[in-house]
Amino acid sequence: MAMASRSSRAAGARVLAFLTVSVLVSPTLSQTCPQLDSIVTSAVQTALRQEIALAAGLLRIFFHDCLPNGCDASVYLKGSGTEQSMGPNRTLQPRALQLIEDIRAKVHAACGPTVSCADISTLATRAAVVFSGGPTYAVPRGVLDSLVPAPQNAVNGLPAPSTSSVSTLARAFRDKGLRDLADLVALSGAHTVGRAACGFFSDRAANGDAFGNRLAANCTRNPNLRQNLDVVTPDLFDNGYYRALVASQGVFTSDMVLIRDASTAPIVRQFANSKDAFFTQFAKSMAKLATAPRPGGNVGEIRRSCFSRNARSAIETAVDVAGDEGFSASA
Repeated sequence: MAMASRSSRAAGARVLAFLTVSVLVSPTLSQTCPQLDSIVTSAVQTALRQEIALAAGLLRIFFHDCLPNGCDASVYLKGSGTEQSMGPNRTLQPRALQLIEDIRAKVHAACGPTVSCADISTLATRAAVVFSGGPTYAVPRGVLDSLVPAPQNAVNGLPAPSTSSVSTLARAFRDKGLRDLADLVALSGAHTVGRAACGFFSDRAANGDAFGNRLAANCTRNPNLRQNLDVVTPDLFDNGYYRALVASQGVFTSDMVLIRDASTAPIVRQFANSKDAFFTQFAKSMAKLATAPRPGGNVGEIRRSCFSRNARSAIETAVDVAGDEGFSASA
């Protein structure tokens, strides 16, 4: 009798394990959603034709999602105590956040709930980079959406625009496997399509240079100014940002420190002189960032709304995909 009972319990455990995995771990996305890339790319291109600023919005969201706890779509969760309520994320672009949810709805309508918000965010960010003139790069697939927000201390570790030390900037990247200073300099190049409100660079005038003084004067005249972070080619993803840094026309203190520090200045100059060198390194660094380690591994769900967790059921819907299983690289 005891043997039968143990056997029944074991069988039940196997069934539960099967149900758990079948809910969350889908087959290769090329099989379950072959039209995924075309849906995401088309939606991003349509949105950017109407508002090119969405490219910068998507990039910033992607960085703010990936750096604290890995690229797990935790930044999309809404509500009390979520990352969107934390200081560094209060100014994330609402239209870019909504765009990812709109794309999720299209993908799930076409393929069912087989693709996570994390995967859609990664693919949409890449599509925005390419549409803006930048390089393509490999991205992982099969990443599950987090069940909880990243902790406050991890979010607060995001580098601030006022950061004046390369070592401080490098530490934030190094913790995510981006140990080469070229990663820091290349990923900072995403500012080539960014804009910022005056409050984000109010410290810049303290540097005492002509460009910093001009920024301060512009903000005095128009406090609602949205300043281009790349003053050379603001709407094009290219190496204009680095040419501006060489000319001492970086908007953020964290930008200018890259050209003023002896450890990163040669990389800035290399990228200023060669768009190809920048694109090659940016592609490598984005691929590395997209696979930044998650503290608990690939644990989570495929959300039915990017903004909230799925309703809980009798079956525990979290699963740990051991190691790299469940991920597949895609160019």
